[in-house]
This record gives sequence, structure tokens and C-alpha cells, in this order.
Amino acid sequence: MGSPKKQKKKFSKPNHPWQKERILAEQELLKSYGLRRKYELWKMNTILKNFTKQAKNLTATNNKQVEKERNQLLTKLSSLGLIGKDSKIGDILSLTLKDILERRLQTVLLRKSMAKSFKQARQLIVHQHISLGDKTITSPSFLVPSGKESEIQFAQNSAFINASHPERVVIEKPKKAKTAEKKKKEKTDVKKEEKKPKPAEKKEKPKAEKKTEEKKPAKKEDTKEKQVKEKKVSPKATDKKEKPKAEEKKDTKESK
Repeated sequence: MGSPKKQKKKFSKPNHPWQKERILAEQELLKSYGLRRKYELWKMNTILKNFTKQAKNLTATNNKQVEKERNQLLTKLSSLGLIGKDSKIGDILSLTLKDILERRLQTVLLRKSMAKSFKQARQLIVHQHISLGDKTITSPSFLVPSGKESEIQFAQNSAFINASHPERVVIEKPKKAKTAEKKKKEKTDVKKEEKKPKPAEKKEKPKAEKKTEEKKPAKKEDTKEKQVKEKKVSPKATDKKEKPKAEEKKDTKESK
């Protein structure tokens, strides 16, 4: 029977504590659904395992008692909004952890735009601001039945029941989202416009290139002409020209 002081464990921990893939997946779910601790995730996972385990056991045998239990399980899951009314036991095995997390009261409040964020939704539930009909609920992990989803409201004793409360979100109709085809067309048009060069740039580029091409060969020609002139006026040629002048001066002196 157990001690009444100690509550029974409502979740089972993973078999191996250090698995990288599992740890990363758990971290993503904690962020995306605003969970505070990992045991909340493990609790939802054990609920899912119990449903799948029960479904496997009921498919193995066929009796009147088994058929009765099948119908009870299907009605329970359909009332929670996890499966449809016309679904079979095989559909229970295809359920995922995200399907159960979507039915938590914390996520339902955010989806109904009664809270700004997961953190605020959790705070409203814990501080007894949310009621399901006449009953106040203080557990964020409460699985909301699909039939009672419309009965979720602010508690009568809560300050949030006043519509002019500053922290209360105004429920607005979502705008019509653009179709995927229109978005693709807009992206392609933007890319085409970016790729097309401007007409002013086309005219300016060839002019600048022509000027550089005209200037470069002129420089080469000037350098070649200078080299030719330097070769013509060499020091040997100057010596040959100066020698005869000196000989002429000697001849004039001797004649005198």
C-alpha cells in the first residue's frame, strides 16, 4: 500500500543519463513549450508510453472485456483531442510527445491568445487566475479535454477578469497569410532585380577601360624612344668627336 505521506512517482527517468541526441531533443522541447524542469517532460512521456502499452496489449487478444477496454481507451483519447472519433487502436501507436504537449493547459492558453508567452501562461495558472468552468486549476500540465476547451476563462476572483487590465492581451483575428506561391514569386522577382546591372554603370565602365588602354601604350612608346636616343648618344661617340678638335689645336700651335 505504501506510506500516505510519500506520493507515488508519476514519471520514469531515462535508462541512460548521458545520451547526446536525447538531451538536445529535450532541451528543444523545454524551450518551445516553456517547460521549467525535465521531469515535466518525462511525466508527459510516461503518459504517452502508458497509452501505447495499453494499445499493444489490447491488440494481442480478442474478448468481450478487451473490446470494452478498447472502446474506453478510444473515447478517452478522443475526448482529450489526441485522436479523432473514427480512429482505431493502430492510430494510438502513431502519437508523439508533441501531441500530448499541445494539450497541456499552458500551451492551450497561449494558443487561445489569453497570455503573451509561455512564462505568463504558467504564472496565471499557478497564481489561480485561470478556471475551467467553475473549477480553478493550478497545474500547468493539466490535459485539457477538447469539449471543455471553450470553458477556459479567467477566474471570478482574478483581476484579469477586467478587460481593461494592462497585462491582458486583446484577441485579434489573424491576418490572411500569403500563399506559398506568392512568396516564391516575390523572392524570384527580387533576385532578378538584384542581378540586373544598372544602365548608367554599363555606359561608364567601357569609357574608363578605353582611357586606360589608350594611356598604357603611349607610355610604352615614350620609354622606347628614350632608350633609342640614349643608345645614339653614347660616351664613345662623344670621345671620337672631341679628339679631332684637340688635334686641330696642336696643328695650329706648330704652324705658329
